[in-house]
Amino acid sequence: MDHVIDASAMDPTFADQIAAEPGGEHIRRCFACGTCTASCPVREVTERYNPRRIIHMAVLGLREAVLSSDFIWLCSTCYACQERCPQDVRITELMHVIKNIAGREGYIHPSFRVQVGLIRDHGRLYDITGFENERRTELGLPPITERPEDLRRILAATGLEAIVQPEGGGAE
Repeated sequence: MDHVIDASAMDPTFADQIAAEPGGEHIRRCFACGTCTASCPVREVTERYNPRRIIHMAVLGLREAVLSSDFIWLCSTCYACQERCPQDVRITELMHVIKNIAGREGYIHPSFRVQVGLIRDHGRLYDITGFENERRTELGLPPITERPEDLRRILAATGLEAIVQPEGGGAE
């Protein structure tokens, strides 16, 4: 299937922005040999994650397509691609740079929104129910109580509370 790229959607400074950040310096060294894709364990599970394609899209300046995609969040940080890259493109670090840019520009993966919501509501990523606390008591451990107030203040002070609240007003 052929895809048409709208040249007006291309940002020629996108690769420069990536290269200016620690970890993104070697983005232009990639010559699309495919070693990264062949050694990627995530690629074995899903066709959506393709490091070579992500780098190619970034170099072409497809900023919106890269930053708004869910596939940039799939890197498992195993470093297999980075260890095998013949051009020393630090792909794992490059994925971190792209995710950091995405986050700064408001592209937050839904899973992170859920995690922040859990932290806001429970003070941790997991809701501790009565069952867990009963098991803790049986094992001689103290019960865990929820006191998320301090974390709510931190979320509000850092602006992270806003990522839980979509424009409609409720949590996603």
